[in-house]
Amino acid sequence: MSRIAYVDGRYVRHADASVHIEDRGYQFADAVYEVWSVFNGRLADTQGHLDRLNRSLNELRIKAPMSRSALLVVLYEVIRRN
Repeated sequence: MSRIAYVDGRYVRHADASVHIEDRGYQFADAVYEVWSVFNGRLADTQGHLDRLNRSLNELRIKAPMSRSALLVVLYEVIRRN
């Protein structure tokens, strides 16, 4: 089974996923991440994870790259492709 990642608006093979050298998160270690469990193709505690992600982004004054609904679309597509 191939592994698929979502990077800069594209679904790519995991082996081809990379971050540009001038990415702010790479240069300055500005980062927020959230780890979800997936059970039978469904995300666990979606609301709790989204709330925590937004709180963390707000604390660091990082603009969310997409809306909650768009993020869920991406997450479920990554799950489907994997």
